[in-house]
Amino acid sequence: MHIGKVVGTVVATRKDEKLVGSKLMITQPLKFNMEPKGDPIIAVDTVGAGIGEIVIYTTGTAGRIAARKLDAPIDASIIGIVDNIDIHDLDE
Repeated sequence: MHIGKVVGTVVATRKDEKLVGSKLMITQPLKFNMEPKGDPIIAVDTVGAGIGEIVIYTTGTAGRIAARKLDAPIDASIIGIVDNIDIHDLDE
């Protein structure tokens, strides 16, 4: 599982038929200190996330399982909306 921030949406009127009805969100992966990490990805939203929210997402087969679409071309799925993150000093 990974942490990201929803930064936008994708609307595609023509797409693989197995993705019809799926909400697609642009998600910026984050480091645990909330700094951006790498390029944004497009993830299927399974929890009703909105723009600006910090989310938990998963990739690969776990993303397809979370979306309940095992035969769909899904590479990432949003599986949770973060309420709070509490990190203790990692240098200790």
